[in-house]
Order: sequence, then structure tokens, then C-alpha cells
Amino acid sequence: MTSTTQGFGIDIGGSGIKGAPVDLGEGEFAAERVRVDTPEESTPDNVIAVVLDVLAQFEWTGPFGCTFPGIVKRGVISSAANVDKSWIGVNLEKELTERTGQPVSIVNDADAAGIAEDRFGAAADQDGVVIVTTLGTGIGSAVLHDGVLLPNTEFGHLYLAHHKEAEKFAAASVREEKELSWEHWAERLQEFYAHLEFIFSPDLFVVGGGVSKKADKFLPLLDLATPIVPAGLKNDGGIIGAALLAAERAA
Repeated sequence: MTSTTQGFGIDIGGSGIKGAPVDLGEGEFAAERVRVDTPEESTPDNVIAVVLDVLAQFEWTGPFGCTFPGIVKRGVISSAANVDKSWIGVNLEKELTERTGQPVSIVNDADAAGIAEDRFGAAADQDGVVIVTTLGTGIGSAVLHDGVLLPNTEFGHLYLAHHKEAEKFAAASVREEKELSWEHWAERLQEFYAHLEFIFSPDLFVVGGGVSKKADKFLPLLDLATPIVPAGLKNDGGIIGAALLAAERAA
């Protein structure tokens, strides 16, 4: 299935791999998304097999975008904090292009969400500096200035005052693993966002990831000078942003 008004995005995450066709005019799914658990052994071969299966389920033939939870430079994976370390150095863009025969665009997962939020979501009317964060298995980040992306920021790997990486202290997965109350987790998030606020003086924080559906339970507990809002696209921004990027590159 292909269409000039549709694109396709796949979002590779530490816990799940999701894909869907995207209405590029509206910035929303054109069909119900498919989700498959990320293989326990999240090696390139195992994950790529799932990506190909997701494409096959929609019979998609055409350009598509694919996110990755790590640093991506010209299609090559440079970090792999939440998947198998054998990803480092893999040219995912080349691998998927060769296996599908279609143009493929690879992008950091949070950067894709940031692009989508800037175009269709909570940051659509915001000038200046916007920091989009995704709270999930880890913490992803995207920085945009007047709609222009600064790629691969990886703020989840900042070290906070107690010498812990931010995502090992305040990711949504940590809240679940340690069975933290919303109030206790918000205290950890406060430390993270206050640190970002001091360094970058942003005009807006946007919070995405699956937990953004419950933003009312923790965002009001934060005390920041910068407005902080849930992602308008919830946890769908990665798929939508990847599809947008692929379509623009193909054009």
C-alpha cells in the first residue's frame, strides 16, 4: 500500500516495535498501528526481522522512516543504551534499504517525536527553544529552535548531582521497577527538568512517552519557571515524525 498523501513510520523502542501508515497532512495514523514486543535478544538481525514483519503486515512498498533509541549519524547507529550493544556501528539505513528496496530514513526516536510535536503537536505554535523529552525505558530528548532540530542530544545520559545518569534515576521504567508513587517520581523529575531549565533556558518543555497519557498525575507536581505540557501526540510522535522525515527526504 502506498499513497502520495501517506507515509509510513516505524518506532523501535527498548520494549516494543511499533509501526503504522501516517496521514502526512493531518499528522495522524491512517490505520491502526501494529505493536510487537522488542525481542529479548535485541540484536540487529532479530530487530530488523520484526521491522520487516511490520512492513509486511501493511503490505507497505515505498519510502518509510524508522526510529532508533540511540545516536544516529547518517543512518549509522552510534549508541545503544537500551538495546543490544552489537548495534553500535551498524548502518541501519543501508541494511533496511537493501532488504526492502525502498528509500529509508533512520532517526533518533526522540528526535522523531520532536519533529512531530513541532509540526502537529504541543509545540506547533511555539517559537524559540523547545525541549521535547520522552519518558519510557530510558529518557529521550529533542531540542528545536524555531522549528530547527539539533539532533542526538541524549539528555537522558546527563549526570545529575548525585552522580546518577538521569534515565537511571527518573525514567518511567524506574518508577515502575521501584514502585515509586507519583509524588516520589515527580521529585526525581523535578531534579532533571530543573537541571535542563538552568542550562538551556527553554521556552517550553514537552513531555512524551507512554506515561504522558497520565500527565495529570505528575506534571502539576513540578515547580518550574518554564511551561511544561504533555505531548499532543502522546506516544505516537516517533512513528509520525519518522514518516514525515522519510517523505520529505524522498521528495
